[in-house]
Amino acid sequence: MKILMVTRGSQGDVYPYLGLAVELMKRGHEITLSIPRMFEEHAKAAGINYFLQSFDDIAGMVEGKPDTKALLAWTARVVDSQFDEIIPLLEDHDLLICSNTEFAAPHITEYCGKPHIRTCYAPLLPGKRIPPAVFPFINPSRRFVGLQWKLLNVGLNMMVKKVLNKNRVRLNMEPIKDQGEYAPANAHNHMMYSQYLGEGDPDWKYSWSIGGYCFNDIFSYNEIAYKNFLEFVRKDSRPTVFFTLGSCNDADRDAFCERLFEICCEQNYKLVVGCGWWKVGTHLHNQGNLFLLDSAIPHYLILPECDALIHHGGSGTTHSATRSGRPQMVIPLLIDQFYWGSRVRDLGCGPRSIKIGIGKKALEKKVLDLVNNPVYKKNAAALGEKVRSENGILSMCQFIERFALENHVGLKAVDGRE
Repeated sequence: MKILMVTRGSQGDVYPYLGLAVELMKRGHEITLSIPRMFEEHAKAAGINYFLQSFDDIAGMVEGKPDTKALLAWTARVVDSQFDEIIPLLEDHDLLICSNTEFAAPHITEYCGKPHIRTCYAPLLPGKRIPPAVFPFINPSRRFVGLQWKLLNVGLNMMVKKVLNKNRVRLNMEPIKDQGEYAPANAHNHMMYSQYLGEGDPDWKYSWSIGGYCFNDIFSYNEIAYKNFLEFVRKDSRPTVFFTLGSCNDADRDAFCERLFEICCEQNYKLVVGCGWWKVGTHLHNQGNLFLLDSAIPHYLILPECDALIHHGGSGTTHSATRSGRPQMVIPLLIDQFYWGSRVRDLGCGPRSIKIGIGKKALEKKVLDLVNNPVYKKNAAALGEKVRSENGILSMCQFIERFALENHVGLKAVDGRE
């Protein structure tokens, strides 16, 4: 089967697709992966047939603070170009798999007459029970869920409906009325997160499934940096706190890191800082109880070595933290990070999410609770065992092959399957 896969964003968005592409290739499928330019070396090293997005400007977008407004503006800039780029690619493939942020995808598959699997890293389907994961001030409340989705769809239509309909008219297709209804109704929606960490709504009226997060543990890393990290965390029995903001940016990032470092010094904790895209904490330099992790090392090697985890709450980082079985605390900055922070709290794996501008006294109280609370440790260990029992990549591959057979997609015999 010839499969076109399209994704964009940061590591948490792209790494799962890289891992999935490799496994699908092992199972005998032909894969073309459309990715941002900054991930070219990863695709090349994995031997994946890739296509660099000409409309990619993720690097430019993150030069400023990547808040919700900036991300929405970025999305609007790329939608118009998706039609010109993806249509010629899809015409030579049997199936499109892409993230739910590819707003043009269902329109393109309708035009090309090809099936579409739409992946989501959070429960971003309109329903009656789960509020939109992108509403930070509404997530804690389960009231007025239908109204919340209507408000979100109004904003979505204001952002993309005009450019989508312009392209539909150009392609002799009827204009749509509501992108929020059209997109999930014209694809199979695969929730690419753990059933134990995220939620599903039995009232979702769309075609959907949950298969687990697709952890990518195969990319290469700096072995010397990893060895140095292990020497740091294992040199004594003092608790180790891990902190990262990943690809996210905030004006308070270094000030927060300074406050956290001061607290760790006063409590005699060791602190590991994952510097991420924005080199957070590098102004502090390595010290006796501080280790700056300034190169990418897989989370499955790093997080289980630590005693408590503080992070931005991206889907990938939250799943990796959960898989490690360690207590965690979230500092959400944008989009679905607020949802994952609320899930950490609701599942008893850590305290309530905090704001990055939190004062030192309040932060110290939170850190002490995170490190020492036995309830968090117990719940995190139990949930980690459940998440480790899943194999999101294998589950996704098997689902894709079943989907292809059920929808009469060009699937030839693979490992004896017809």
